[in-house]
Amino acid sequence: MERTEILEKLNEIYRDTLDNEDITIEDETTADDIEEWDSLSHIQLIVAIERAFGIKFTSKEILRWNNVGEMINSIENHLSK
Repeated sequence: MERTEILEKLNEIYRDTLDNEDITIEDETTADDIEEWDSLSHIQLIVAIERAFGIKFTSKEILRWNNVGEMINSIENHLSK
């Protein structure tokens, strides 16, 4: 799966999970950029992403993410296994 396809799918997940059709995420996007993205919705996003891609993140992985781009790197890593 190409990085652009992953980003498209993530945009759908974010819009659905955060219930905001106006959200558009990019590699540099952080929780500070999206009002609806708080600690509870972060967990909901992770669960939705894991389900959508059929992967499981480690806690250590999640804690290393500083932005959506780093999350995509993790997704790519899991999908390449």
